[in-house]
Amino acid sequence: MNRLEGKVALVTGGGRGIGRAIALALAEQGCDVAVSSRTTTELDAVAQEISALGSRGIAVRADVLDYQEIKASVETVVENSGRLDILVNNAGGVLAPRNPTELLAASHGDEAFIDNLNLNLISAQRASREALPHMIQQGYGRIINIGSGYAKRSGGLIAYTAAKHGLVGLTRATAAEVAALGVTVNCLCPGWTNTQLVDWNAMATAWGTDAEGAKTKASAENLQNRVLEPEELGPMAALLASPDASGITGQVISVDGGYKV
Repeated sequence: MNRLEGKVALVTGGGRGIGRAIALALAEQGCDVAVSSRTTTELDAVAQEISALGSRGIAVRADVLDYQEIKASVETVVENSGRLDILVNNAGGVLAPRNPTELLAASHGDEAFIDNLNLNLISAQRASREALPHMIQQGYGRIINIGSGYAKRSGGLIAYTAAKHGLVGLTRATAAEVAALGVTVNCLCPGWTNTQLVDWNAMATAWGTDAEGAKTKASAENLQNRVLEPEELGPMAALLASPDASGITGQVISVDGGYKV
C-alpha cells in the first residue's frame, strides 16, 4: 500500500545522510519528492534513486542560509508539481569558524552563533512559512523538523544545542496555530547516526582517543550501544508524513536507540 501516493514532498539537505534516507522512504510510499541542498551532483543522484523507485524525483539547488533561495525552492516545487504536502526541514549541522574557540560558551563569536542559529533554526521557520499557505489552502500538510538528541538535553556546542532546543519550541508553537487546518507539525530527533556530518577523527581529537574509541564512546550513550544508520529514520518520517498520522502533532519523537534515557 502506497500511503503517500499523490503527495508531494520537499526535503531540505536531501542530498545525503538522513535527508536522503527520508526522501527515499517517502518515495517508497509513492510520494513525489524534491530534494534540496547546495551540492547539485548529490541532488541529481538522489533524484535518480527516487525515480528508480517509481516516484518523481526533483533536484532543487538551494542554500538554506539564503532566504530567497528557500523561497524559490518552495515555489519551484509548487510550479512543477502543483502542490506541496510535506516539508522535511532536515538541513542542519555545525558551521565551524577557523578558530574553534569561537564555538565555546566563554568565547563564542557573535557571527558564528548567528550563523548556526540560521542553519539549524531560522531556515526551518522560513521554509515552513513559505510552505504553510499551500498546505492550509489544500487542507493537508505535514511539517517534520529534524531535531537532535541535543534538542532535549545538554552536551552539544552551545549554538547548535540552543538552535535545536528552539526547533522544539518552533514545532510546538506552529503545531498549535495550524492544528485545526489539516496541518501537523512534529520534530523527529535522531541520536548518534552514521552520516558524513559526524567526523569521528575530529571527535577523537576532542575526546583524547582514536576514531574507533570515539565511536565506542558515542555508542555507549544509548541503550542499544550502537550508532544508528540514516535509513532507520525513514519509516518514522514516512508515518508522520502520512494521513495515518493525522492525530500526531506538536510531538518530539526520537529514533535514537534510547539516547541518554
